Amino acid sequence: MLVWFWFFFIITVCVRISVRLVFALTVWWGTPMIKPVTEQTCENFMGPILCSESAETSIPVHVWHIMWSWSKCSTVRLITGKTFSIEIIFLCPRCGPPLKKGKTRIFHGLHQDFPSVAVVGLGKKNAGINEQENWNEGKENIRTAVAVGCRQIQDLEIPCVEVDPCGDAQAAAEGAVLGLHEYNELKQKKKPVVTPQLHGSAEKEAWQKGVIYAEGQNLARYLMEAPANYITPIKFAEHIEQKLRSFSSVKVHIRQESWITTQEMGAFLSVAKGSAEPPIFLEIHYLGSANTDDSPLVFVGKGVTFDSGGISLKPSSGMDAMRADMGGAATVCSAIVTAAALNLPLNIIGLAPLCENMPSGKANKPGDVVRAKNGKTIQVDNTDAEGRLLLADALCYAHNFNARAIVNAATLTGAMDVALGSAATGVFTNSSWLWSHLYEASILTGDRVWRMPLFEHYTKQVTDCPLADVSNIGKYSRAGGACTAAAFLKEFVTASHWAHLDIAGVMSNKDEVPYLRKGMAGRPTRTLVEFAARLSQDSHNAK
Repeated sequence: MLVWFWFFFIITVCVRISVRLVFALTVWWGTPMIKPVTEQTCENFMGPILCSESAETSIPVHVWHIMWSWSKCSTVRLITGKTFSIEIIFLCPRCGPPLKKGKTRIFHGLHQDFPSVAVVGLGKKNAGINEQENWNEGKENIRTAVAVGCRQIQDLEIPCVEVDPCGDAQAAAEGAVLGLHEYNELKQKKKPVVTPQLHGSAEKEAWQKGVIYAEGQNLARYLMEAPANYITPIKFAEHIEQKLRSFSSVKVHIRQESWITTQEMGAFLSVAKGSAEPPIFLEIHYLGSANTDDSPLVFVGKGVTFDSGGISLKPSSGMDAMRADMGGAATVCSAIVTAAALNLPLNIIGLAPLCENMPSGKANKPGDVVRAKNGKTIQVDNTDAEGRLLLADALCYAHNFNARAIVNAATLTGAMDVALGSAATGVFTNSSWLWSHLYEASILTGDRVWRMPLFEHYTKQVTDCPLADVSNIGKYSRAGGACTAAAFLKEFVTASHWAHLDIAGVMSNKDEVPYLRKGMAGRPTRTLVEFAARLSQDSHNAK
């Protein structure tokens, strides 16, 4: 009997050792090792965990250690580190270098209900507003961590993920929805659709707010990414009209070329005449205030649905990206769609002159002079500086509404990309009150803004013009191009509170914003929405 006892004892020990060895190898090989950014140790773990919830919960836990590598599951949860803190602390040191911010590590078999776990680092504890970076670092860390985790789940082809609020449900929702978005409308093979949901109900309102903010930016990304033959001026307007159709507080007017002519928008029409696509002037009225007579916030967006440069033709390399030259119109219209979804208590008017800039026998020629809506004449020295011609007429029209503030957005100058790159939107404004609201909004959203100069120095460079009142490029064409473009627009503004947002540098994303995939960025839609929300709560008059 003693011999049989020792025989079974040795067999049992060998089996247990084998199981643990297979488990350890499975965990090690299943870990995605990515270059770290900042240090985050597992002993000091702070971050969300992604866990798969299997339909086969009757199988013992230790069996999942081996079987998970070829099993499938239907739901994934992103939950806090507390639930699995002991296991994570035990396993992390054995599975590679310390976990870094925004990086993931896969574990298996930690819990019978959650056989697969992806740990995502959140970075430093108690991260808040970073004055050097001009954003809320804690919110940015959450957006990044959740986006990275959700993409890991998408790669596993799991259709649903439950996300823990991670201390800020709005930021978590933004990270999930922004991180999963990808334009693949025209591909036969598409990535699996993953639906993020809030785990629990304690912060449902904040989560839903984050979803709405992110969906607004994704709408702008969709419009900017779509090919120019799919988003023509009329199709752009119809798409926005369809998005706003369900809101009784919104009226949409799609103005045709005949209306534009009666408004004497000669600068806008001079650009549009080079294309076979007819121009459209899109006008949106959102009445969210209890008093419909309250002065509105007016958004104006440049809407060049394709910019070839006209007769001053752009180089062919990279010209396809000019399908997104309507980014200003896309962001301001998407911001209004978002404001309506949030039911913000203020009135907003959106204006978007839409056309193409194409070379033809009817197109503007360098040296032509055109007349804007306010009567000023413009010498067109470069037909590729066309966006400011559209905005000149639209800004003149914006003054009809007794606006509380006028904010225009445009992918206006390559010089802005040179100046700031993709780090921030350049803001030119004549109002410190307006600037403070935009700046504070951008800190919360992480989609930053940076104030640029509107010196008289630049005004003189556009008004020193031999044939007309102003030239559409500066006297010294390569010097301060973003600033002279803003100075040009200022010639068509009389409002006390006006801001010009040059979004050329933030038009697209390569890898700069980790919770956005490569492609058109839809920035700064969330900052415009947050700005409008702050304005709706500001009981003081602009000073």
